[in-house]
Amino acid sequence: MEILTHALIALILARAGQKSLLRYGATMLVVSGIAVDLDFLSYFGGPSAYLRFHRGVLHSVLGSVVLVCVLAVVFWAVARRRAAVKNSALNLPHLSFVSAVVVCGVGVVVHVFFDLASGIGVRLLWPFREKWTEWDLVSALDPWILVVLVLGLALPEVLRLVSEEIGERARGPRGRVAAIVTLLLLLIYFGARAGLHSRAVDELNAREYHGAPALSAGAFPSSISPLAWRGVVSTDNDIEVIEISLAPGSGFDPDRAARRYKPEESAALEAGQNTAAAKTFLGYARFPLANLEREDEGYQVTLRDMRFADDDRSADNIYVRVELGADLRVMSEEFRYANSAEH
Repeated sequence: MEILTHALIALILARAGQKSLLRYGATMLVVSGIAVDLDFLSYFGGPSAYLRFHRGVLHSVLGSVVLVCVLAVVFWAVARRRAAVKNSALNLPHLSFVSAVVVCGVGVVVHVFFDLASGIGVRLLWPFREKWTEWDLVSALDPWILVVLVLGLALPEVLRLVSEEIGERARGPRGRVAAIVTLLLLLIYFGARAGLHSRAVDELNAREYHGAPALSAGAFPSSISPLAWRGVVSTDNDIEVIEISLAPGSGFDPDRAARRYKPEESAALEAGQNTAAAKTFLGYARFPLANLEREDEGYQVTLRDMRFADDDRSADNIYVRVELGADLRVMSEEFRYANSAEH
């Protein structure tokens, strides 16, 4: 999920828990809520570095624990220094290291939860295992989540201005009730999306595609309608892509799926898929599809992940290109971003 949503979620958490938060609590929630995405900086190291570190270094259990401890130490040290400078003249409660760990831990855990539900998922056991965990419930930029978060933050401010205009005094912490309601609405929304996702996957698995049963199927969310999903199905001979709607009365015709044929087994294809880059990519891709082309001086093997649409230009849409000589010797192997100028 993109950084704006994470920042707004952190602010909602701070509003909801403002009665219990100690000094710097809101700041700790916001900082920890967005700091997890620092591993996105690997994007600038190229697709190989991005694939190696993104959604793993700071999104894993180990990385999250380290990040929480580092942030807690920083905030604890800053709080102690500021308290010493002020000489405790204001008699404010000190920020303990344990309290800082708890608050930063909440910010990090909530961030990881939202990333599990959206986008490509996370590698919880990195660096010990490269396995990806993903729920495919919402898109990386979900407008409905943004609307709920913005309303949850803005409405209390609007009501405060109205109250001040008519001369009423505010009672209790501002925005706390609205923030709690917002969190409950988000939980209900995720629960509903989980049910819809399960229905979409079951529908995809229950059908045959051009006479062939589904070996595996995935349903990927639309950023607009919770009822619209992009279905991807793997059969023995091809990968089929079809839009599926769960709206009442909508039909589903599996024969309308767009087909991408899998290449026939060959020595060149096997050589390309046995390269280090290809093996790493196959551990990442959900629906890998190879393309083998004969060239004047050898072969070119390209591996793509069909969970990404053809027009997807996100950083997560990475593919592998392997160049083989006529004797099947590997000439080059590299990762590429699909949003790069050359494809």
